[in-house]
Amino acid sequence: MRIDDDRESDNVEDRRGGGGGMGRAGGLGIGGVLLALVASYFLGIDPRTLMGVAESVQGGQQQTQSKPIDPATDPDAALRKEVSKILARTEDTWGPLFQQMGGNYQRPKLDLYRGSIPTACGAGQSAMGPFYCPGDQKVYLDMDFFREMERKFRAGGDFARAYVIAHEIGHHVQNQMGITGKTDAMRDRVSKVEYNKISVRVELQADCFAGVWAHHSNKAKPFLDPNDVDEALRAANAIGDDALQRQAQGTVVPDSFTHGTSQQRVRWFKTGFENGSVKGCDTFATRDI
Repeated sequence: MRIDDDRESDNVEDRRGGGGGMGRAGGLGIGGVLLALVASYFLGIDPRTLMGVAESVQGGQQQTQSKPIDPATDPDAALRKEVSKILARTEDTWGPLFQQMGGNYQRPKLDLYRGSIPTACGAGQSAMGPFYCPGDQKVYLDMDFFREMERKFRAGGDFARAYVIAHEIGHHVQNQMGITGKTDAMRDRVSKVEYNKISVRVELQADCFAGVWAHHSNKAKPFLDPNDVDEALRAANAIGDDALQRQAQGTVVPDSFTHGTSQQRVRWFKTGFENGSVKGCDTFATRDI
């Protein structure tokens, strides 16, 4: 991935200097947190639906602030710069696409943090993985997650990391298009199994939007190397619900899927990347996902 001469976004908020350790998350032990990490890879819209402990954690922990991290001594300075440049590319892509659709793209903030962080969706935890909160229109990211990707899921690489960010920005695009509000409104009107099916379509659409971003960003200013797309596809394959369930518990329970199978996630990212069509990402209009 060639982004050395790219601009950096001014919408990254570095809050890693704050305090607030992990400890126990709402009574979850280490095993529970680890399971949450596996299950929440590419979490989705609202982290409270995964752990159900956001309010209790927020009430039980205090986020203390300290001085900003010095870039000269920051061990993750290069990674932070990479994140900022990827975010800038999403801004440069989705802005024109929204104009073509007759809309105005509102650039989201991306908050870097460690351990835990208060959000408009409740308390965020590193164990949740990266997530988007529609309440404050922010993406939250603990960069240690990228190390977990490589170590636990063998899904490393710079474009795999770009895919993570682009997926979460895909949720912001859904929010801007009114999709998030419509799907969230269904939560209390359908059964858990039925809502899981809705959630799968939400997540697959975010994967497709990530592909749309990569298509147009590379077309506007080529930055992809020959193996980059393979990195994203390996990541998508590694984090399908079926693959994660098989890894965690040895069995697969389709009714509990919330993000889609490995095959589905690969398919929808490729659909967006190959076609570059926002309309082509309508996962809600097709019977066969």
